[in-house]
Amino acid sequence: MKTTISPKLTLVGAGPGDADLITVKGVQALLAADIVLYDALVNAELLKYVPLGIKKIFVGKRKNKHAYSQDQINALVIDFAFEYGHVVRLKGGDPFVFGRGHEEVLYAEQFNIETEYIPGISSCIAVPGLAGIPVSHRGTNESFWVITGTTGAGKLSADLKLAVQSSATVIILMGLSKLEEIVELYLQHEKQDTGIAIIQNGSLPSENMAIGTIDTILDIAKDERIGSPAILVIGDVVKNHRDFPKNLKDWKYLLN
Repeated sequence: MKTTISPKLTLVGAGPGDADLITVKGVQALLAADIVLYDALVNAELLKYVPLGIKKIFVGKRKNKHAYSQDQINALVIDFAFEYGHVVRLKGGDPFVFGRGHEEVLYAEQFNIETEYIPGISSCIAVPGLAGIPVSHRGTNESFWVITGTTGAGKLSADLKLAVQSSATVIILMGLSKLEEIVELYLQHEKQDTGIAIIQNGSLPSENMAIGTIDTILDIAKDERIGSPAILVIGDVVKNHRDFPKNLKDWKYLLN
């Protein structure tokens, strides 16, 4: 039993899904935890690193299904830090890539709680790469954009309207529900032949992928029964994938 409580918050990135892709430093934080709060996209296998007797609390948030609101999570971190000591927040991917991780850090620091950030392998780069799609390729693109598919107001990000005008690879997180809007935007810019891949459950044995072009992806995603969580990768780097059809004319005919 501890005689002195030293409140601390450690924000740990769990990686894109495969439990082996967490960092060594992330594992060390779990081993040193006094309590763990973990999110929906965290591989449950990682909880084996938490010592016996240490509480593990699910606080995951998925679309329209929240175990706790963000405000409630912030409050729990504070309460548990002063009650238990070292709170480890285990979040999917990297906590600072659309994970609201920095919000939790800033909130904890208001209470003079020590904080630490341990980066995770972000799904925005790892998932396409593991699926055989580089986010950059010499001669194809000069940059890549990572964009949230849905803003806090539930709208499509305005940044996509800028990205679509470039040759950049565009990686969209949490954007599957906006697929029709995204396709329409690219069609408006006459980019119907741009490559696009949708990768569901990236890095996991249950991974599923739809790959095609802007003007075919809606049908392909339906045929492949793609669901969330999924990442959209848009750009001609997608055409480097080994399964990308070489004869688009014949392939599109088969879809009709």
